[in-house]
Amino acid sequence: MAYHHLSVMVHRQAEKYGEKIALRYRDYETSQWKSVSWNEFSRIVRIVSDALLAMDVKVQENIGVFSQNKPECLYMDFGAYADRAVTIPLYATSSPAQVQYIVNDAQIRYLFVGEQFQYDAAFRVLGLCSSLQQIIIFDSAVKRDPRDRTSIYFSEFLKQGEALTHRAETERRCAEVTDKDICNILYTSGTTGEPKGVLLMHYNYLEAFRTHEIRIPQLTDQDVSMNFLPLTHVFERGWTYVCLQRGAQVCINLRPQDIQTTIKEIRPTAMCSVPRFWEKVYQGVHERIEQETGLKRAMMLDAIKTGRTHNLDYLRLGKTPPMMLHLKYKFYERTVYALLKKTIGIENGTFFPTAGAAVSNEVCEFVHSVGINMVVGYGLTESTATVCCYPRTGYVIGSVGEIMPDLEVKIGEENEILLRGKTITPGYYKKAEATAQAIDADGWFHTGDAGRLEGRTLYLTDRIKDLFKTSNGKYICPQALETQFIIDRYIDQIAIIADQRKFVSALIVPAYEAVKGYAQEKGIVCNSMEELLHHPKIQALYRARIDTLQQQFAHYEQVKRFTLLAHPFSMERGELTNTLKLKRSVVARNYKEIIDKMYEE
Repeated sequence: MAYHHLSVMVHRQAEKYGEKIALRYRDYETSQWKSVSWNEFSRIVRIVSDALLAMDVKVQENIGVFSQNKPECLYMDFGAYADRAVTIPLYATSSPAQVQYIVNDAQIRYLFVGEQFQYDAAFRVLGLCSSLQQIIIFDSAVKRDPRDRTSIYFSEFLKQGEALTHRAETERRCAEVTDKDICNILYTSGTTGEPKGVLLMHYNYLEAFRTHEIRIPQLTDQDVSMNFLPLTHVFERGWTYVCLQRGAQVCINLRPQDIQTTIKEIRPTAMCSVPRFWEKVYQGVHERIEQETGLKRAMMLDAIKTGRTHNLDYLRLGKTPPMMLHLKYKFYERTVYALLKKTIGIENGTFFPTAGAAVSNEVCEFVHSVGINMVVGYGLTESTATVCCYPRTGYVIGSVGEIMPDLEVKIGEENEILLRGKTITPGYYKKAEATAQAIDADGWFHTGDAGRLEGRTLYLTDRIKDLFKTSNGKYICPQALETQFIIDRYIDQIAIIADQRKFVSALIVPAYEAVKGYAQEKGIVCNSMEELLHHPKIQALYRARIDTLQQQFAHYEQVKRFTLLAHPFSMERGELTNTLKLKRSVVARNYKEIIDKMYEE
C-alpha cells in the first residue's frame, strides 16, 4: 500500500471520502459535537497553505502552534506541510519562560495560540523574542491586551488565503516536497535540563505508517478515535496521523479534564491513553467490589477470574477456550463486562494503545480480563513514538511488547536499549553535541532506558538516568516502586526518595476524597487536611497499604518512611513536566526540609 505524504494526505483522502466525516469537535457554547467532512477539511487546509504564503512563509520555516487540542491545530499542520514549512507544537500548559525558550531557539516568526491562557503567555514574551512578529489567535473569545497592535484572529488569518491567490506557488512547493524535509520539531518536556528539539522528518512518519499497517491492520476507516492526549505529544500526534491516513474519524477532546464526559458522548472504538486512565478504572471497579456484599460481590469477582482464564490463559496464547468456560465468559460479556464498558463509555471499543509510563501487571491483567483490548507499548519522541507494542496474540504481560517491523533494537552497556531504523530522529535541532551523545558512529540511538530482549519481546527494567544509588551502594529503580503504589485508591501521586540516602522514603500525595471518606467512616474529625493527614489512624492506614504493596521488593528497596502531602505536585512550581512526569531534581529541592526530616535519627 502507498502512503500519502503528509503534504497531500488530506486532499487525497477528500478525493476518496468526500462528505464522510473526518473530524468532530465539541462546541462548548451549545454542548453539541460539530462535524467536519473530508471535503471541508481539505478546503480549510488549502486556505491555510495560501494564507501562510501571503505572510511570506519560507520553505522549511518554523511555525509555532501553542494550543490545546483543536481542529485548528490539524489545519495548521497540514496547511504548513503543503508549503514545506515545519510545525512546532508547544504544550498548552507551557509557562511564558518555556514559550520564550522555544520561540527563541527555533526563531519562530508566527505563533498560533489557542485560548486566553496561551495568548496571555505568548503576549508576555512578545518583547523578549526578537524573531516573533505576530500572534494568531484560534479562539475568537480571547480578549487581546489593549497594548497589542499586531495580533490577529484565525478568522482574519484565513481571509488572507480565501482567494487562493498563491495556489500556483503552493502547488509548486508541494511538487517539490521530499521525504527528507523536516516535518516537526518536537521539544521534549525535559525531566532533566533544558528542552531539546527533536527533529522528525517526513520519512519518519511514512515509515511509521508502513509499520503500523503491518502491526495493527485492524484499524480501518470505520473506526472512531477519541483524541484525548495532547497533540503536542508524539504518541497522540503519531496515532492521530495514522487514524487520518486510514480514513478513521478523529474526535477532538479540547479539555483533558472533560474526558469522562466526552468519551460517553462519543463512545469511541479507539483511543490512545496513558496508564493513569486505566489505573483509575481499576481503582473504581475495586472500590465498587469492596462496597458490594453477598452474591453481587461474588459474581463480580468471578467475572474477573473467568475473564482472566479465558482471555489470558487461552486467547492470548492462541488457544481455544473450553466450551463451558467460553459460555460462562459470554454470559459475563453480556452482563458484567458490558455494564463496566458502558459506564466508562467504551462499549464500542476495539483498540486502546497505552504508553507514556509503566503499566503495572495488576492493571494490565485486569483490563484484559474484562475484555478491553489495551495495547501496551513503548516509544520515545526520538523514535516517532512506537518502538514496540503488544501483538494481537502471544503478548507477554510485564513486557512492553514486540519490536515493530524492520526496527533494529539491541542491548548495549549498562543494559541500555539502543535503536536504529527509519523511524529514528536524525538528531536534535541546533544541538550537534547532544546529537553526537545520543547517536553513535554506527547510527545507534541511545535511549537512556535499560531493558532486556527475549527474541523480539522487549522488557523495560529502569531508566538509567533515574536510577538511585543509596548511601549503602544499593541501586533502586524509583519507577518500579511508584508503578506499584499508584494503583492504590488512596494514592494519587508519589515520589520515591533514595538517592545518596541511607534508605528509601516517599512523598505521597493522597487521593484526598478517598481519605475524607475513610475519615468519615471511622469517625475521625479534623479541622484541616494537614491535621487529618497527621492523624495516627490515617498514618496507620497508609503504612499498612504501603507494606502490603511492597512485599515483592527486596528489603533494601522498600519504603521505610513516608510523608503525606496536603497539596499535590504541580506544573506551576516546576515539579511536573507538561506530560505530568515528575521532575525529581525540582521535587528534591522544593521539599528538601520535609525530606531531610524523614532521615533524622
